[in-house]
Amino acid sequence: MGTGTVRTPQDDGAADLGREQRGWYFYDWACSVYSTSVLTVFLGPYLTSVAESAADAGGYVHPLGIPVRAGSFFAYSVSLSVIVAVLVMPLVGAAADRTGRKKPLLAAAAYTGATATTAMFFLDGDRYLLGGALLVVANAAQSVAMMLYNSYLPQIAPPEQRDAVSSRGWAFGYAAGSLVLVINLVLYTGHDSFGISESTAVRICLASAGLWWGAFALIPLRRLRDRRSSARVAPLPGFRQLAATVRDMRRHPLTLAFLLAYLLYNDGIQTVISQASVYGSEELGLGQSTLIGAILLVQVLAVAGALTMGRLARTYGAKRTILGSLVAWTMTLAAGYFLPAGAPVWFFVLAAGIGLVLGGSQALSRSLFSHLVPPGKEAEYFSAYEMSDRGMSWLGPLLFGLTYQLTGSYRDAIISLVGFFVIGFVLLARVPVGRAIREAGNPVPDRI
Repeated sequence: MGTGTVRTPQDDGAADLGREQRGWYFYDWACSVYSTSVLTVFLGPYLTSVAESAADAGGYVHPLGIPVRAGSFFAYSVSLSVIVAVLVMPLVGAAADRTGRKKPLLAAAAYTGATATTAMFFLDGDRYLLGGALLVVANAAQSVAMMLYNSYLPQIAPPEQRDAVSSRGWAFGYAAGSLVLVINLVLYTGHDSFGISESTAVRICLASAGLWWGAFALIPLRRLRDRRSSARVAPLPGFRQLAATVRDMRRHPLTLAFLLAYLLYNDGIQTVISQASVYGSEELGLGQSTLIGAILLVQVLAVAGALTMGRLARTYGAKRTILGSLVAWTMTLAAGYFLPAGAPVWFFVLAAGIGLVLGGSQALSRSLFSHLVPPGKEAEYFSAYEMSDRGMSWLGPLLFGLTYQLTGSYRDAIISLVGFFVIGFVLLARVPVGRAIREAGNPVPDRI
């Protein structure tokens, strides 16, 4: 990598930075609706039903001549999207750092994802291949766009503001997800009164997420600014760029140590989010309306949780606040193990606990990592962070599934995830973040 001068947030006026920060928040507002309404609630069951309508007598579909159980098609499509994202993110990240032109790349990724999501309106009948292709494109584009979006944080916020700025971004995202999910649920549950079929209602919900994404992405694209880069090395193809990024990160072992801790505890977080509904329906015997209500409660309380933990970080530092959140995650899982079956009130209490720590632990992890990134390599390093967030979260579901297979108990499966938070706590506690920040070439905030 070449050397040179990298423009820092301190070089920009407070008014300009405030304008950029407010624009930056709106990308979370724009894209979080995709994660909530499309991925979490509507697309999985709907795409599975479309695949089942196209299946043969044995329950298989045959994309590219490969026999695939219709019930597995959605999961395989998500996995393929992760592979595509892992290949593309380091390449785009290195290009963004080399040219300093993040905004055109962010626009390309955002509108590719938004267009693919809007096109899900045409996913009907037996068009499972169309659905799978649109999911791969949208999900990979979302990962690339989030990597570029995250990499703006060190450039638009001085060190002492990053915890608060990152927390507000997460809060904006959860607020948008909650708002649109309420509207979508009104349409979905009352589709007969609106004179449309259930299938049409789902397709409108899917497409509306893409339109929302594209419309509100205009705000950050108008307000964010490109900055001159000091990097001079051209990005390499695919896995070669990923390998080059990893080699460069080895020169910053404390940054890698944080990423390892984050990979583990974030794997636990993502697994709890993805498996909580299975636990609620299969172990606790709760209905679909209860589960959707719990998802909505998590989204609403995550707004307050992100903002509250951002304030706590000002007093106790981001590292200590994250460690406290990992203790809270562990206690929440332990409480979940003892939840009585058929008691939705207690499941809502559990959802409230998840919501209060969810947004803050993610927001502060992002801001803490931003201090550990060498100047001029923000997008490249955040590609590795995003892969830890999205591409490496397979150990938790594997452990959850194996525990259930061996014990036949979802309670044992849910409590097995405690290990991710305990080990992540120990690894994070051992990272001397002040020294890690200095070794990355960044100023150390008063509280970190």
